[in-house]
Amino acid sequence: MSVEGLDRAPVRTPLLLPSLRGYRTAYAGRDVVAGLVLSALLVPQGMAYAELAGLPPVTGLYTSILCLVGYALVGPSRILVLGPDSSLGPMIAATILPLVAADGDPARAVLLASGLAIITGLVMVAAGLGHLGFVADLLSKPTILGYMNGLALTIIVGQLPKLLGFSVDAETFVQEVRAVVVGIVSGDILWPAAGIGLLSLAVLLVLNRWLPKVPSVLVSVVVAMALSIWLDLAARGVKTIGVLPEGLPSFTIPRVGVADLGVLLVGGLSIALVALADTISTATSFAARQGERVDGDREMIGIGTANIAAGLFQGFPVSTSGSRTAVAEQAGSRSQVSGLVGALMIAVMLVFVPGLLSSLPQPTLGAIVIAAAMSLADIPGTVRLYHQRRADFVLSMAAFLGVAFLGVLPGIVLAIALSVVNVFRRIWMPYRTELGRPEGVRGLHDVRMYPEAEHLPGCVILRFDAPLIFANAGTFRTTVLESLERDPRPSWVIIAAEPITDVDTTACDMLDDLVPELEEAGVHLVFAELKDGVRAKLRDFGLDDALGDERFFPTTHAAVDAFQEVDGTRWEPRPPEWARPDRE
Repeated sequence: MSVEGLDRAPVRTPLLLPSLRGYRTAYAGRDVVAGLVLSALLVPQGMAYAELAGLPPVTGLYTSILCLVGYALVGPSRILVLGPDSSLGPMIAATILPLVAADGDPARAVLLASGLAIITGLVMVAAGLGHLGFVADLLSKPTILGYMNGLALTIIVGQLPKLLGFSVDAETFVQEVRAVVVGIVSGDILWPAAGIGLLSLAVLLVLNRWLPKVPSVLVSVVVAMALSIWLDLAARGVKTIGVLPEGLPSFTIPRVGVADLGVLLVGGLSIALVALADTISTATSFAARQGERVDGDREMIGIGTANIAAGLFQGFPVSTSGSRTAVAEQAGSRSQVSGLVGALMIAVMLVFVPGLLSSLPQPTLGAIVIAAAMSLADIPGTVRLYHQRRADFVLSMAAFLGVAFLGVLPGIVLAIALSVVNVFRRIWMPYRTELGRPEGVRGLHDVRMYPEAEHLPGCVILRFDAPLIFANAGTFRTTVLESLERDPRPSWVIIAAEPITDVDTTACDMLDDLVPELEEAGVHLVFAELKDGVRAKLRDFGLDDALGDERFFPTTHAAVDAFQEVDGTRWEPRPPEWARPDRE
């Protein structure tokens, strides 16, 4: 095994600076280069996503510095890059803007956003310490897909006025769409702003599509700033970033009112869930490339610490960025030193050259956000869902419509609720079928897949694909009774019980009533391939009298043989087609 392979072997990870375990001085050059590349990407994106969250652009830079430092201290991943995220921006805005005073006080907005970041971070740290990484699974892939599609649409519509140089006043998505259309039709477009915005968007999309290794954000920013200075776009009415506040953010404990805590807590929980799901999936993807393992609990503590650090220095909630992580990887990053270098470069800019980006047009920031939103959407994935599983497609569309028409936070709550309901639905009404013997295929198989399969005369073989619990005990009973509604009535029901992984009190009570009821009707209920652990639970519930040993068989074929021995019939193989007497 190589020394590098030993570095990646699972060993005890230190609590502080875990990504520097096994660090070599030879990595420093690559990390510095990657950090410089990252800083060029983090600055415009941080400002753009701050405005998306309804906050002053400089807060995006404060957030970027502190979250990078916070994650480097305790985050386990060598490669992940954290920062302001396009998917969280609308959630932050949806949480804090209703709490901001009517005059839209920026200082109060920053205060609330900082409190939201701390709450989000505390939730994540608590989840990591409590080994609650599974909560990220509350969002199923179809609902995440629909949520992200809806989020992308709302972001794009919300940024169009900035891209085209005018503003709208709307509270809902429908009102915003109407206002954008009215603004365009009424001729409110400021063409110099629209020109630089659309050009920036074109540069981003073309480079992302055809030259993905080229830093598209950096190129679009440089081009936009050059044109802004050359054409004096500010004099033509195009809004620019202007000179940023000089210096670094100060340590501030955000003090929010008790009345605001409830809203911030709901927003923090929702943001934490989305950020955790995004972080775990991104971390898993990049760790697999490097032959590393993902420690989900440590990742939650790392990203939680990053959020708390950002919140204590006038920042807002952050998440992992797949695009920025990919840039760091391509630039040769080997550890979180690259993130620290990026944070240092942003700090240097704020202290020494706060006017560096003063000529950057606001429409270019809108273009950056729109390009990021377009990457959130997955239309081919939605089409694939439609063809693969209609139920998942319906879930995805419900989440999409929830975000678009109810709002971002209600949309994420709806997405979580839909995921949970879908799980319950699959347990409540699980897949169940009858087994038969298809011609030319060995063994017993699903008659839905093999409609011509032979049924065993006098016997029904049922398969119930779920744990047998309170939610589906009635479904199991109904399935068994409905299987007897044929002439002549079967005398045996064999349950192919291998998929039944658990049983609870309600289900045991149901079996305790069902077995004697069937016996009175002349029907014998037996189980085949039931797991030993489940059978032990049946004994613990006192079902030895109702379900004696004679009702359990090691295999389905053994149960079929037992039925044939009792019934005196033989399930003879079907003769080949050429030998059948009804063949013409």
